[in-house]
Amino acid sequence: MFFYVKKTYQKHPFHLVDPSPWPFFAALAAFSCTINAILYFHFFIYGKFFLFFSFIFLFLIMFVWWRDVSREANFEGHHTGLVQQGLRYGILFFIISEILFFSAFFWAFFHNSISPSIELGAIWPPKGIYVLNPWEIPFLNTLILLLSGCTITWCHHALVSNLKSQVITSLFLTIVLAIIFTLLQGFEYQMADFRLSDGIYGSTFYLATGFHGFHVLIGTISLIICLLRFFKFQFTQQHHFGFESSAWYWHFVDVVWLFLFVSIYWWGGV
Repeated sequence: MFFYVKKTYQKHPFHLVDPSPWPFFAALAAFSCTINAILYFHFFIYGKFFLFFSFIFLFLIMFVWWRDVSREANFEGHHTGLVQQGLRYGILFFIISEILFFSAFFWAFFHNSISPSIELGAIWPPKGIYVLNPWEIPFLNTLILLLSGCTITWCHHALVSNLKSQVITSLFLTIVLAIIFTLLQGFEYQMADFRLSDGIYGSTFYLATGFHGFHVLIGTISLIICLLRFFKFQFTQQHHFGFESSAWYWHFVDVVWLFLFVSIYWWGGV
């Protein structure tokens, strides 16, 4: 008995993505996080729990979606040179969209701080707001993020040079620094004398720094996944876009924090 196997040959270097349910479920999870965050901010009795489970749902979607992309890259061979170039453009445009996102926060802060309204007493910071000392935890966090930018660059050069022990050391140090930054940020929020509901200063401060902290959390998860993928030998000298995109994202997080430190912590607190 003979079996005939039909072989298909792809005549182009592009990747025609198979139908996937994850974009729909990711959008649903993001929408759920937004709605439940509004409920939480308005002191809905179960808003905190709904928001927590919404984030768990979102992280699960991230996991299975990134798993499929890793399979396409490492086992199915779909990430050709041209596909990787397209992915780089995609990450670049994504970072640009994030820059515009943060620009709105900076715009709100400078609009109210440069010309405070009569309702604010025509002074900035508003009366009754005791701002944080920029040369304590904020400055320490700045040094930590700058150091993490150095370690992630070290990791990239080590990966290109195929220095495996240095890749593990530098990437592990970057993750540790990211976790320390997040813990210090949470400690700073606990020590602050103002809250999100304390007028325009509290709103702009916590929205800008909190949104940046969320980016740090996402970047940390991405770096942890990169470390696990490296242990599974899924990165090579020529094929490591997953790590490269995470490094770009982390440098973006570093630069945004520098603007936050100079404008909100230092200049805005004078």
